[in-house]
Amino acid sequence: MERPQKPQPHGPARRLASEDSVVLVGLMGAGKSCIGRRLAQRLGRRFVDADTEIERAAGCSIPDIFAEHGEAYFRSGERRVIQRLLQTPGQVIATGGGAFMDPETRAAVAAAGLSVWLRADLDLLVKRTSRRDSRPLLRGGNPREILQRLIHERYPVYALADVTVDAAEGPPEATVERVLESLYPKARKSAPAGTHA
Repeated sequence: MERPQKPQPHGPARRLASEDSVVLVGLMGAGKSCIGRRLAQRLGRRFVDADTEIERAAGCSIPDIFAEHGEAYFRSGERRVIQRLLQTPGQVIATGGGAFMDPETRAAVAAAGLSVWLRADLDLLVKRTSRRDSRPLLRGGNPREILQRLIHERYPVYALADVTVDAAEGPPEATVERVLESLYPKARKSAPAGTHA
C-alpha cells in the first residue's frame, strides 16, 4: 500500500482570536483529549470532548451507538453535536477521529476557529490504542492493519487543518508547548494575552 506523503508542520494563516475555538483533530490515540485539557488550561478556555457530548446526547456509549445503529448513524449525530458545540466561541474542542473527514464539519470548524491536527506515527497509535478495547473501528480485525489503512485514508484530509503538530511519545506538556508555538508562531518568551503560563 502506498503511504501518503508526509506533510510538513505548519502554522495558521491568521492569528488565533479570543472568539476562535481551537479544534483538535487526528486519529484515535493521537492524544486529542489529553492534550486538549492541558491546552485549554494554558489558554484559560473551556475544554469540551465531542465524544463525551455525543454519548451524553445519545444516552449511551459510542460503542453501543455503533453496535445498535451503525457508523452512518453515529456520523450524522457527531456532525450535529460538533456544529452545536461550535456555536459557543472560544473553546478547545477534541473531536473523534472521523469527524474532520466530513466536509460539513470541516466547513463549520473553519468558520468557528482554527483546526489543529495532532499527527502521530503508526507505532505510537498502535501502542496507545492497545490500552483500550472500546474502539469500534478496531474491532474484528488487526489493529495495526486497520490503523495503517486509516492513516492512508485520513492523513491527506487531516493535512487540511490550519495547524499540524507532531504528537510524539513523551510528556503531554511537550506536545501542548508545540501546539502553543504553532498557534503563536513568534518565539514565546511569555504566554499570549489571556492565557495562563
